[in-house]
Amino acid sequence: MNRRRFLETALMLATTPNASADPTGRRRPQGAALTLFLCGDVMTGRGIDQILPHPDDPRLYEPWVSDAGTYVRLAEAANGPIPRRVDPAYIWGDALEILKVAAPDARIVNLETAVTRGGTAWEGKDIHYRMHPDNIACLTAAGLDCAALANNHVLDWGLAGLDETLHTLHRAGIRTAGAGRDRDAAQAPAVLDVPGQGRLLVFSFGLGDSGIPAEWCATPQRPGVARLEDLSAHTAQQMAGRIARVKRPRDLVLLSVHWGGNWGYRVPLEHRRFAHALVEEAGVDLVHGHSSHHPKGIEVWKGKLILYGCGDFLNDYEGIEGYEEFRGDLSLLYLPTLDLRSGRLLALDMHPLQIRRLRLNRATPRDVRWMGEVLARESAALDTEIRLDADGCLRWARFGTDSA
Repeated sequence: MNRRRFLETALMLATTPNASADPTGRRRPQGAALTLFLCGDVMTGRGIDQILPHPDDPRLYEPWVSDAGTYVRLAEAANGPIPRRVDPAYIWGDALEILKVAAPDARIVNLETAVTRGGTAWEGKDIHYRMHPDNIACLTAAGLDCAALANNHVLDWGLAGLDETLHTLHRAGIRTAGAGRDRDAAQAPAVLDVPGQGRLLVFSFGLGDSGIPAEWCATPQRPGVARLEDLSAHTAQQMAGRIARVKRPRDLVLLSVHWGGNWGYRVPLEHRRFAHALVEEAGVDLVHGHSSHHPKGIEVWKGKLILYGCGDFLNDYEGIEGYEEFRGDLSLLYLPTLDLRSGRLLALDMHPLQIRRLRLNRATPRDVRWMGEVLARESAALDTEIRLDADGCLRWARFGTDSA
């Protein structure tokens, strides 16, 4: 950013009357703005399900583990005793206080588990996540508005498991996108009406490189997930047409996409090109990417936020060895604020957390610094500046690079 643009932007922010300070000390846009809570994979099945009030049958069909309780015991061996039959809010831990202060207008997660007591474990898959439907309070405890479901675990317990998952979530008031009774339902957006703010359309799609089996793809006659065949220009054009058919004036569009492998910081060039096409040609205001078990670099392109990989938010991997250099125990809670008129990013706060005893806890200052250094490095490669502020929050540097 040149000096003249810097000074003009600083003067605009300093003289704008609709900005006020929140308890963290930052200037928070008010009025025509929409603040969201976003995160990566929320995996409340298996070990986490076992500590909730209504644990499901613990039997697993994994090559190496046959009892879901094993994952609880691994976590206890790493970090100490974990209570059983916990309050449904237990797993969210310190994240709940952050959300209370931030008061986001909508809360959206990638829910990576089936919510079912029945179904049949999908043959040929090594991992099957399942949470008992009577534990749905662990999702409503966080006030979730929408669950993206186009991922590689929602069909772990077959079509019957998917049907019960959708029924349970909808009955609890949680809207869904990315899975449905047929292709049209799976590809349709969740429509979030934000009182006084307008509508947010949430689309959810997944890619085969994240582990979604081809046979899970919804068809005109079969339930399933919204699975993309590729990331070609043709696919981007199809997405543009799909969005244009349902978008109204003043709607904002979020596209949640499950793509890529679990480990590694590199953002594939085809992911980046596709995300840019979504912004430039399809009218997407925010790309919400996930699948990686750790946060990846962030890009602000044409003023729009692209999260290439949000990282796991809640899982039962505690105590499992391997890939320690990526610090999979650390999570990020994302709070982007968008201009309601243009969809442009106004602010982005990110709060580092750590999974300990199957619960989200505030990260230590040392871990916050580590996360800040990694995210700043990886985002700089995408021409986006991230800074660590004195309050321990990671933020998009408003005066940093904003690719145009």
